[in-house]
Amino acid sequence: MKSYDPQMHTAEHILNQTMVRTFGCERSFSSHIEKKKSKCDYHFDRSLTTDEELELVKKINEVISRRLDVKEQFLTIEEAAERFNLSRLPEGSGDTVRIVTVGEYDACPCIGPHVTNTSQIGVFQLVSTSNENQILRIRFKLIN
Repeated sequence: MKSYDPQMHTAEHILNQTMVRTFGCERSFSSHIEKKKSKCDYHFDRSLTTDEELELVKKINEVISRRLDVKEQFLTIEEAAERFNLSRLPEGSGDTVRIVTVGEYDACPCIGPHVTNTSQIGVFQLVSTSNENQILRIRFKLIN
């Protein structure tokens, strides 16, 4: 398992759900999560406008400020397959799938560590965005 920072990893979940809700895209297909700064890549056909970037940050920080509990539950592989895309699960993952929820805002399969409440994340800050070959890369960091 990768060594993910719990604050940054939970922020990634909120970023992913905010991208899904705002732009109707899929969750990131690739990410690199580190304590200092992280990145997520999305299949996306254009760059974000400055206004879209500002709105994205505003929405993410609004979710963080709700002080949502972050919990885990375990579903059978069959139950999880009915509700979630399991294509990124490693083969031989077993009969149960860990689902991480961020309040009522987000739920997805995940093996990494998370905070127990969004109040522990800090402030989400966009470092930069770029789009090359219809891949939108979002780089971000957290300020405590």
